[in-house]
Amino acid sequence: MIRVKDAMQSDVITVKRNSSIHDAARVLRENRISGAPVVDEDGNLVGIISEGDIMRLIEVHSPSLNLLMPSPLDLLELPLRMKHEYDEIARGIRKAAVMLVEEIMTRKVITVPPDASVSDAAELMERHDIKRLPVVDEDGRLVGIITRGDIIGAFVK
Repeated sequence: MIRVKDAMQSDVITVKRNSSIHDAARVLRENRISGAPVVDEDGNLVGIISEGDIMRLIEVHSPSLNLLMPSPLDLLELPLRMKHEYDEIARGIRKAAVMLVEEIMTRKVITVPPDASVSDAAELMERHDIKRLPVVDEDGRLVGIITRGDIIGAFVK
């Protein structure tokens, strides 16, 4: 049986809970990852943040037009609607830049112990529709992370 500790990544990219959303987004982008565990000042797991969490901060509203037979009023209003939409996006980005990670992170994190089987980890991911599981020891300290790719990799070694 393959254990989580044999397939996990122990060098984990984390985000501090008091980091700005802007900094968290930069960490995700620079490391080409879609989510990361959130830790407190002592390195304890307190949440998880994903690109989806950040994207939800920016609401985009598309103007509705009848493309087959647009009215002259629709055509006149389109530039104004597009400017309004752009302004909304810009406001959302500015708002996100000053918010802290702990304001939007997922607090109830599904975790797995290092001695669990990789099959158990895969089942947890499937059941909860998640892409990564923080691996925590008996004290709740983050010791690694296992992703869907890690699980697939464990079976092809």
